[in-house]
Amino acid sequence: MNPSERAVAVVEQLRERRFREAETRFSPELRRAVSGAALETAWRAQTGEHGSVSALGAPVTEPAGPGLTRVQVPVVCARGEFVVVLSVDAAGIVAGLRFASAATWSRPSYADESAFVEQDVVLSAEPHPVPGTLSVPRGEGPWPGAVLLSGGGIFDRDETAGPNKPLKDLAWGLASRGIAVARFDKVTYAHPELATAPGFTMSAEYVPHAAAAVRLLQAQKSVDASRVFVAGHSMGGKVAPLVAAAEPSVAGLVLLAADAEPMHQAAVRVVRHLAALDAKVEALVEPIARQAEAVADPGLSPSTPGEGLLFGYPGSYWLELREYDPVATAAGLGLPMFLGQGGRDCQVTVEDDLSRWRSGLAGRPEVHVRVYPADDHLFFPRTGPSAPDSYRRPQHVDAAVVADVAEWLTRAR
Repeated sequence: MNPSERAVAVVEQLRERRFREAETRFSPELRRAVSGAALETAWRAQTGEHGSVSALGAPVTEPAGPGLTRVQVPVVCARGEFVVVLSVDAAGIVAGLRFASAATWSRPSYADESAFVEQDVVLSAEPHPVPGTLSVPRGEGPWPGAVLLSGGGIFDRDETAGPNKPLKDLAWGLASRGIAVARFDKVTYAHPELATAPGFTMSAEYVPHAAAAVRLLQAQKSVDASRVFVAGHSMGGKVAPLVAAAEPSVAGLVLLAADAEPMHQAAVRVVRHLAALDAKVEALVEPIARQAEAVADPGLSPSTPGEGLLFGYPGSYWLELREYDPVATAAGLGLPMFLGQGGRDCQVTVEDDLSRWRSGLAGRPEVHVRVYPADDHLFFPRTGPSAPDSYRRPQHVDAAVVADVAEWLTRAR
């Protein structure tokens, strides 16, 4: 079978609830991360929301990195659609699988497609290259540049969340305003098996490809090589100072909803917040608290496997996170910085995270802080309680955030 046929065959097995058979098509790494039981739970959640399956749509394929093809298989249901996204190698082995919304992204009003051109690229950070996109303003420039980093989790270059693509919003908005932008699939998206691999770290997840993207932007004739910045969202903002420390040519940082509270502590805080909004989440509080305790255990070692630890990340990942202080790292750089924070953000908050940045960077005129009271974690402006379920509705990054970041990047020196 070719990758497209293999992907459809696996989704047919899911449709027929032959979850254990589907699991046999997985790579060993994916099988460790996603069991047949977990697959069944995820499938039932999708069909519970969208209704019984009536048909499978035509698969859509695209390259997904060396030796892999990404196949999107639409699943048509009684109350809507969802998509199964599989990464399949040449031998028909499934190396990655996730569920996505079938809703399509639309261009935000502040993006002008005639103002820039896009080019697909490959960031050759060995041994795991990843695909990406350059969005470069039309004209001679020289333009300032920005490398976008997505948040924690297995994200593509657009940071796709349901029908939303916040990093694509940001990239197109900035490129429409005279900023050259590079964004890329995270290495855990292009190579899903790495997320649970022994020895994997946050640095390996972000730094090599971010540094390669900085250098790629600097090599563009229409880009001012002395003014290429790193703009990170959520965990991407947390790691941005580490990227700048590794790549001294970085001109400054944009930190959007950058977390500073230790992640294992934040995970417990967030799940308790969500449980207060939705009783169905209550069952997750105790297991996440137990996993957070395992992360904080002084006996944690680099060889500790991800089973029993938060998000399935291995001990090596958490040990680096425990020792990493993003605020102190940023303070030691002496670079200009823009910190943006949503006032309604329940994941990274003004009280728990921005307060740490403000304290650690106090008295620095090169640091600009802006809070957007109506915005949530993805900088979607709304009213009412903030919860991840709201991301299922098509939305766009706040136009004020895009305008402020573009203006700051244009003026920052």
